[in-house]
Amino acid sequence: MATKEEISMIGFEIVAYAGDAQTDLLAALDAAREGRFEEAHKLHEQANQSLIDAHDVQTRLLAQEAGGSTMEVTFIMVHAQDTLMTTMLLEKQARFLIDEYERISNLEQNLNQ
Repeated sequence: MATKEEISMIGFEIVAYAGDAQTDLLAALDAAREGRFEEAHKLHEQANQSLIDAHDVQTRLLAQEAGGSTMEVTFIMVHAQDTLMTTMLLEKQARFLIDEYERISNLEQNLNQ
């Protein structure tokens, strides 16, 4: 059985990874908007790795529960799940927007030639 304190610490870990991803995704969008596409793609990749790390932490906890461990839901874990899910949605939107900024930039360059 995972203790309430252990679950809370796992929640903090998920929030930290998801928060890092969120920061990188917002920076990636800023970079793309300014035409720095290589930087935007690199930041997006970093964010994606942070999301993978957060998901790995979450999966370990899910595996414990699936194995029969009882879990107490903590507000920190609820916050962690919310942060992770909203950041995963942001990642999908950021990927789309970075691609669109790059496409628009290429079109503008072609028009100006």
